[in-house]
Amino acid sequence: MLEPRAAHRPTIIYRPIRPSDLEILEQIHAALFPIRYEREFFLDVVNGHGIVSWVAVDISRLDGQNDELIGFVTTRIIPVTESEIEDLLRYDASRKDQILVYILTLGVVECYRNLGIATSLVREVIKYASSMPNCRAVYLHVIAYNQPAISFYKKMLFKLVRRLPNFYYVQGQHYDSYLFVFYVHGGRYTCSPQEIMSAVAAYFRGLFRMLSAKLRRNEEKSLPRWSKYKETSTLLVTQNKRILGAENATCQSG
Repeated sequence: MLEPRAAHRPTIIYRPIRPSDLEILEQIHAALFPIRYEREFFLDVVNGHGIVSWVAVDISRLDGQNDELIGFVTTRIIPVTESEIEDLLRYDASRKDQILVYILTLGVVECYRNLGIATSLVREVIKYASSMPNCRAVYLHVIAYNQPAISFYKKMLFKLVRRLPNFYYVQGQHYDSYLFVFYVHGGRYTCSPQEIMSAVAAYFRGLFRMLSAKLRRNEEKSLPRWSKYKETSTLLVTQNKRILGAENATCQSG
């Protein structure tokens, strides 16, 4: 593994992953992550079997290991219909080719941190996703206690959209996960004015049917006219507040 970097500023370049990166990739994963990955995962990564990856190397190293990776990001393409964020996306459901890019792992060896390497790697992923017209978003999970990662993705303008209870099981203990999304090609779902008006109109139709039935029941009891009017007005104000709350909950996607 690497020794702490020297005083000189390293020269970092980025390239696709190669089969020759297998051993160091396994070592870095073991050092950085509490989750243990199978050998098959690393073979798929370095051979590009369903996984697209980028690595960072320091070509200015003095130990001659100028092509040894010091950082990496691994990703997988997932159909929208097979993801857990389908309901958060605006896309054409009739098109079966709509996809997402899912970040599997991202890491930088300790002595090369705070140099913008992770930022550059994630930008490569976003650029890759943006190059595919049928891609709607980049997304990932972060274990709930990893505050540096949470802060990092927020800084990268990923949207925190959900907290998933007991998503991870690590060393005999369950942990929650945060779900982050970066939308591309207008993938973010927001309620259009027409959808909002349709929802409000449908709600009021149901509300008026309910009020009409209540008024009929009141007439049968021969209640005074002023009493019926007061009760109806109160109901309308209360239900209108509920409409505002429901609209906010439905339209906000992070």
